[in-house]
Amino acid sequence: MIASSKLFSTFIQPNWPAPANVKALQTTRLGGVSLAPYDSLNLGEHVKDNPLHVARNRQLLSDFVPSEPVWLNQVHGTRVIDASLSNCLESADAAFTQKKEVVCVTMTADCLPVLLCDTKGTIVAAVHAGWRSLCDGVIEQTFQAMRAQQPDVKPDQILAWLGPAIGPNAFEVGAEVRAQFAAKHRDAAQAFVQSGEKWLGNLPLLAQQRLNNLGIQAVFGGDDCTYSLPEKYFSFRRDSVTGRMATLIWLSA
Repeated sequence: MIASSKLFSTFIQPNWPAPANVKALQTTRLGGVSLAPYDSLNLGEHVKDNPLHVARNRQLLSDFVPSEPVWLNQVHGTRVIDASLSNCLESADAAFTQKKEVVCVTMTADCLPVLLCDTKGTIVAAVHAGWRSLCDGVIEQTFQAMRAQQPDVKPDQILAWLGPAIGPNAFEVGAEVRAQFAAKHRDAAQAFVQSGEKWLGNLPLLAQQRLNNLGIQAVFGGDDCTYSLPEKYFSFRRDSVTGRMATLIWLSA
């Protein structure tokens, strides 16, 4: 019990006005068994960590979720799946569910995790919004998938929470990345600040622009920078070889 309480204290509880039956957790790098450079709560099987350590970390996480999370093979695309109907380790970058105690999850180490739910607590989603998938419309595809299941859910009934990601002072990209975003959304150029020959991109702002464009105005979070907080978060851009954190959401019974 003490060990579980200690691990739970390392998690982030999303600060958003979600209905009481919508449960969500954000892990950090703390509280697991993996050794450096994956220290310590690495939940990614694909990063060459010791598989037994990853399995133990996932087992530790299992104390706090009602079922095994529906892990995805994230490919920086826009495919969205219904987690309650998922086959084993599907290639997709977002998942939604209307079924109670089905756990949607996204793994990140700089990319932006986005959680969505409706104000009635009937549908939830987890989105892996790396810059490629964000640019190509993974948020829009997820919202469309949710609306396909529940056409009566309006944009003003959707809440969004943005988890920790690489921040606007650290996400350096080339002009071609800025151009790709600007070609897709008229306000995207405002999310980039020139830095020499490069640009600094603001992933949370880019996501908020896309959400707002859908009519989703209730957007929360997006404050913590994974790159600048090495004691708390994994960061691929900072460390190259590193672990992955999980952002989880489900409907309670």
